[in-house]
Formats: sequence, C-alpha cells, structure tokens
Amino acid sequence: MNILDRYKKPTPKFFRILRNWGIALASAGGTILTAPVSLPVWLLTAATYVVVAGTVATAVSQAAVEDSSIRDELQKQRDGS
Repeated sequence: MNILDRYKKPTPKFFRILRNWGIALASAGGTILTAPVSLPVWLLTAATYVVVAGTVATAVSQAAVEDSSIRDELQKQRDGS
C-alpha cells in the first residue's frame, strides 16, 4: 500500500480525535509564536515544541488506516481459539 492509497482509506475514530487535537495544538502554538508582542523566551520555546508535537501527531494519525481485512483475520483467529 503506497502513501496515496493510505491517505484515501478511512481513519479510525481514535486517530481522528488525535488528529483534531494535533491540529488544535499546532494552531495554538503557531498563534503564540506569531503574536505581535514580546513574550518570554520560555513561552516561545514551549510554543515551538507544541507546534512540532501537534504537527507530528496530525501527520501520524492521518496516516493510520482502518483495514477491514486485518480486522477480519483477527476476528477469525479469536473465533478459532
């Protein structure tokens, strides 16, 4: 499965929630970084980390897919045991 196929498949509910939180974190951090006022260095450093964490969480959770063939195979293994 290539990356384009992966992005076209449905995303599981947990990863949709995680993706939305990642977008919110990245947006909040970006807003702090672009504030037109002087802010303490520690706040800017924390905002940078929040942007990176939000971006990574968004990218990883968007790449997670719900694959019914794997789920069916696991169900067969549970029923057979």
